[in-house]
Amino acid sequence: MRLLVMNCHEPWIYQLRVLDAELDIVVGLPGRYTATWDDAMRPLPPRSRLLTLDEALAAPAGTWDCIIAHNVTDLLDLKDVDAPVLLMIHDFLEGRLAQQESTLPAAAMRDRLRQYLALRGGHAAAISPTKAASWGVGGEVVPNFADPADYLPARYDKAAGLRVANHVWSKRVFLLWDLHVAAFDGLPVTLLGHNAELEGQAAASWDALRGELAVHRFIIHTADPRFEDGYNMAILEAMAAGLPVLGNRHPTSPVKHGVSGFLSNDPGELRGYAERLLADADLARRMGEAARAAVAGRFTAQRFRLGMTEAIAAARRKHARHARHARAARQAV
Repeated sequence: MRLLVMNCHEPWIYQLRVLDAELDIVVGLPGRYTATWDDAMRPLPPRSRLLTLDEALAAPAGTWDCIIAHNVTDLLDLKDVDAPVLLMIHDFLEGRLAQQESTLPAAAMRDRLRQYLALRGGHAAAISPTKAASWGVGGEVVPNFADPADYLPARYDKAAGLRVANHVWSKRVFLLWDLHVAAFDGLPVTLLGHNAELEGQAAASWDALRGELAVHRFIIHTADPRFEDGYNMAILEAMAAGLPVLGNRHPTSPVKHGVSGFLSNDPGELRGYAERLLADADLARRMGEAARAAVAGRFTAQRFRLGMTEAIAAARRKHARHARHARAARQAV
């Protein structure tokens, strides 16, 4: 199988290494902080190569078994490529519209997406049930995965918390940044990510990120349920590495309060929980082991592989059906 993949973010694409597929990854897309693959985020997956959008558009029909797109812009950019299309949804429609300050009603956007996919013969899936529901694409869900075997043994020897997030300032409403500041300001918390407006920087490499996960006491995730899930890939990876999670109470959080982390909407309570973990490495270890077990049982590579395989197969069936209908319509004229 050969896939054409638009480069949305490297950690998600790196998961595709578990498929039996060759990956042609389109780089140089506008709106990204880098013009190519960011090796600091993840190494290039095996059996993959990089190409530009122009090179993808110039390829002959039948080059790819499926295209993996990540947003409406990708769909439009690839409208002339004759191949099955799978749209992977990574965000809430409501959050996307709010961030773009769009006045378009969410219902109208859902209708446009359904119409476009029907016209193209495309298929859509999402990384979580709530994001699938937000875009109105049904129950097709392919959850991210995090393999504990990919991470270093946890040491908990740095009395500090960790937050991993990019572009926090532009997403501060979605990430409940006011709650984060109220709860953790003045405490030792490391911010990793591309955040020009805030102190901190991105990890220099995946090895460096894994090194940070190995020594910190806990990971932080706060998110508004209207715009974000109660977890993201960074949280799943941190849990797989053995870190307990501190965050707000969220209906989709994978954290069991008091077992694999602490959840509260009260900044004073969250601060108290952070202080407990900063003072007690053994508590962080016990909760971190529970966090690791929770991820290992729910967010697995096997589930991701099966979900992606089924989603790609659905995209191929819809493409073939659409092509048959188009041929029949032409023959009837």
